[in-house]
Amino acid sequence: MSEQEANPDPERETVADVDAQPAALRPDVTSFEATVESVDGRRVALDRSFFYARSGGQPADRGTIGDSRVEHVGHEDGSHVHRLAEAPAFDAGDTVACAVDETFRRYCARAHTASHVLYGAGRRLFDELGYGGFGIDEEKVRVDLAVDGVDDATLVELERLVNRAVWEARDVSWEQFTTAEAYEREEIAYNTKTEEGVLTDADTVRVVTVEGWDWAACGGTHVSNTAAIGPITVLERSNPGEGTTRVEFAVGPTGVSRRAAEKRSLLSAARTAGVGVDDLPTEIERLHEEIGRLEDETAALRERALAGTVADLDTVERDGHTLAAGTVEGVDANDVESALREAAGDRADAVALAGESGSTFVAVAADGDAADAGAVVDAVTETFGGGGGGSPRFAQGGGIRVTPEEVAAFLRGE
Repeated sequence: MSEQEANPDPERETVADVDAQPAALRPDVTSFEATVESVDGRRVALDRSFFYARSGGQPADRGTIGDSRVEHVGHEDGSHVHRLAEAPAFDAGDTVACAVDETFRRYCARAHTASHVLYGAGRRLFDELGYGGFGIDEEKVRVDLAVDGVDDATLVELERLVNRAVWEARDVSWEQFTTAEAYEREEIAYNTKTEEGVLTDADTVRVVTVEGWDWAACGGTHVSNTAAIGPITVLERSNPGEGTTRVEFAVGPTGVSRRAAEKRSLLSAARTAGVGVDDLPTEIERLHEEIGRLEDETAALRERALAGTVADLDTVERDGHTLAAGTVEGVDANDVESALREAAGDRADAVALAGESGSTFVAVAADGDAADAGAVVDAVTETFGGGGGGSPRFAQGGGIRVTPEEVAAFLRGE
C-alpha cells in the first residue's frame, strides 16, 4: 500500500471518501459536521464521527459537539456513543459542528505509535517476545512485554533503540488484511484481548506498519512518520505478573522534563563525589564498599564499648543469685544482646542493661541455672508497666514507664 493510500491527502478526498473512513484511519480529521441521530440525556449518537472511541489502552478523543464538551466516546452495539459534560441544546435531526481536541489527539497518536516502536525495539533484544497490552495516560505510556529479565542495561538499550528509530524517520502506514492473510504473516504482533479495535469486522484485520521495524494488528491513531513522535524517555519497569515486564515511558514535555531532572541529579551527584559523570558508577561502588567497612568498624567499636560498660557494672545479690545492672545510651535492646550473653555466668549470674529507644527498655542475659532472664524482665514490667518476653538465658522488655536509671536502681535493690 502506498503512503498516499495509507495516509490520504484530505484536500483530494470527496465527502464520500471521508464518510467511509473511521477516526482511527483518519487521525488528521479534527473538524467535521454531522447530523444528530439521537439524544438521550447526555448521550449523543451522530450519523458519522471522527472522535476516536476508547479502545484497548488508548483513551477517547476530547473535543466539542456543538457547544457541548465531549466527556467520553465509546463503542456500543457497533456505533459511536458520545457522552457530553451536560445535556445539549440540540436535538435529533440537527446538524452540528464537531471539533476534536487537536493537542490531545496528537499526543495520543504520538504515544500510541511510540508503543509500537518500543515493541519493535524489544524484537531486537529478546529471542522470545509477546505483547501483553498497553495504556496511555496524560503523563506516561505503558507497554506490557511478555518477557522476563529486563535489567537496567536492557532498559537503557530499549530507550536507545526507540530513539534511534525516531531519528531514522521511518514511515508509518496502515492497511486492511483479511484475517487469514494477517495470521499467515508471522511478524505481525497481536493482542486481541485488549485491542478491541483490531478487528474492524469478522473478516479483516487492520495492520499498522513501522517501516522495517514493527508490524502490529491495531485499531488506534498513529502519526505517519516516527520523527513526529519526538524524544522518548523510559521511566521505569515493573513486573505486574509472572512472565510479564511492564515498561513505562514518556513522550513530549513529560519525557523532556524527566530527562532534564535526571541530568541535573547526575551532574549534582558527580560534583558532590568530586569525579566526572563517566567515573560516577565506579566512585559510588567505592563509597559503598567504604561505608560497609566503616559500619563493620563501628559495630566492632560498639561491641568493645558495651563490653567495657558491662565490665564496670556493680554486682549485687538478688533472690539467691548475683546480678549486675546499669544503663546504656545510644543503642537498642538488640544491640546489647551479644555483650550481655558473653558476661552472663561470668560477670554475674544475670546481667542487665536499661536504655532508651523510643521508650525505656531493659535487656537481661542469665546463665539459665542460678538466674532466669525472663523472670528478671517480668519483675521489671510488673512493677513499671510495659511488656516483654524471652527465654531463661535472654529476655527483653519495652514500653516501660520510668527512666533507665530507675530501672537499674530497682534491679540493684536501691
